[in-house]
Amino acid sequence: MEETANSVISLSNIHWHRSGKDILKNVSWNVQRGEHWALLGLNGSGKTSILKMVTGYQWPNGGEVSVLGHLFGKTNIPELRKSIGWVSSSLDDQFHTRPSDSALEVVLSGKFASIGLYEEFSTKDAEKALELMELLKIRHLAEQNITYLSQGEKRKAMIARALMASPRLLILDEPCNGLDIFSKEELLSTIEDLTAAPEGPTVLYVTHHIEEIVPSISHALLIRRGEVVAQGDKKATLTEPLLEETFQVPLSLEWENERPWIRIKTFSKNRW
Repeated sequence: MEETANSVISLSNIHWHRSGKDILKNVSWNVQRGEHWALLGLNGSGKTSILKMVTGYQWPNGGEVSVLGHLFGKTNIPELRKSIGWVSSSLDDQFHTRPSDSALEVVLSGKFASIGLYEEFSTKDAEKALELMELLKIRHLAEQNITYLSQGEKRKAMIARALMASPRLLILDEPCNGLDIFSKEELLSTIEDLTAAPEGPTVLYVTHHIEEIVPSISHALLIRRGEVVAQGDKKATLTEPLLEETFQVPLSLEWENERPWIRIKTFSKNRW
């Protein structure tokens, strides 16, 4: 497995099967420091399985995984996870059991990777949490109960929570899921600011909505039925033929304001 000092993720010939079914087939993928990647594919294509491989919650039947320079099988995975932030809509639900927690408490809990705040925190911790909330434009909501926040505000709080541990890798797993168009665009603007920051973490943005790929996301990985369709620089990877192969529909692609947009042509099941 070839790695460099700037290697963030290195997957080499990954195979994984479950109940006799191949989920990932010969997946190789390399992410370098300074790159931000979009992972695109239909539901069930293998995106979540790849994320679980990267975070050590799932182990391949074959191949090698290295994250942040640590080869799996020869490293302390729980310790490594402290350098990885993961935000998904499913995480929001875990805080519904704690309706009295404030947005600030939710953000602070990210330092301890806990659902709820059980440990003592310092004044410096609180200052950092407020700074992150300011960055994400939700500082004014610090004392609000998390359950009273809108879906977009909750998602921003979860991103701030993930950033509390100063992760070197930040996974945004369909962060716009369930948001209305205003909240979605507001969150994407925040993500653009985050990925454009030179000292920020490497971002993996997982979606099946291509228009969510903001300008500062530099690379893309396309996956279909557990196999890599294409990967690399986003302009070279996000092309009509490769996207049609990935999403299994005829489409046209346009770039506007450095964001890709697709239009679905007349769909025929017989064609696919």
